[in-house]
Amino acid sequence: MAIAVPTADLCAARDGDPGALERVLACSRQDLRRYAEYHCEVNDVEDAVQDSLFTVSRKLMDLRQLEAFASWLFRIVKRECNRYKRAKRALMQVPITEDIEGPHYPETKGLARDLARALQSLPAHYRQVLLLRDLEGLTIDEISAQLGLTRESAKARLHRARGLAREYLDP
Repeated sequence: MAIAVPTADLCAARDGDPGALERVLACSRQDLRRYAEYHCEVNDVEDAVQDSLFTVSRKLMDLRQLEAFASWLFRIVKRECNRYKRAKRALMQVPITEDIEGPHYPETKGLARDLARALQSLPAHYRQVLLLRDLEGLTIDEISAQLGLTRESAKARLHRARGLAREYLDP
């Protein structure tokens, strides 16, 4: 799979031109999305693409061979997809129980422990929407119907929940 990015834009973006970088990212987005749809779970495609484009925008200046841009880009999105799969697998292994004091996440090791602590640190309404989407795999429409929210409110709440979880997990 090849990405049709003009070489002039790629050179200018690597040299720090913000307009060229925007054009490079826009040209790459659709191909990245198709590639991510093959390698990621349905719920993680857009997040993997966004994280990949963010990584590209930060690291493009470090790319030595412009001819390697397409393969470099696809490696980034595949790595992001694998990261989401590992996180979801670790999340699925953490038993979640409810008790009188609220949710309890048992001590585990490594990523599973960190994810459990991140979930525990979230306010209940953010934790609920995050678990419905990423653990149970509900769509935004199903989440909004179940929680009695508008579609936009459910998306915003999910976005904020993921942001807070990322902040907690970022060292």
